[in-house]
Amino acid sequence: MDDNAEHFGGCLCGEVRYKALGQPKVKGVCHCRYCQLRSGSAFGVLAYFLEENFLITAGTLGSYNFKSESDNSWNNEFCQNCGTTILSRLEVFPGMVGIMGGTFDPPTFWYDLDAEVFVRSKAHFVGGIEALKHEDTFFSHDPKRAESKRLEGSEMTS
Repeated sequence: MDDNAEHFGGCLCGEVRYKALGQPKVKGVCHCRYCQLRSGSAFGVLAYFLEENFLITAGTLGSYNFKSESDNSWNNEFCQNCGTTILSRLEVFPGMVGIMGGTFDPPTFWYDLDAEVFVRSKAHFVGGIEALKHEDTFFSHDPKRAESKRLEGSEMTS
């Protein structure tokens, strides 16, 4: 792996562009309800880079910040024009930026996965995902307050 590699990407409309340097420190797939809702899909794919190795090269991001049921801060940043979520900053990964895997320029998914997390809320139609480990929840999952069933993800609701 090339520690000097440059990886480029951006949003659907092209207004926001970024550059990431080196290799991601953490790479994973997450099936939590927050990632499902944020992505509008069955799971999120994120590659975490050190903050100093990430640069927005064009455009401006909007943001949405919230606290998870574990009271951890989570900030999603997105293109204000087309709505593409570009990155997440999670309190549990200080000093890192989680780049949404689908926003890298092709070839998009050029890295192996370290982990698949929140498997408890994995969609029934998603098959086996190759990753070094598979976790029912996440290392920092320690609920401090109850979530609605819609957000909790321990059982799917209709």
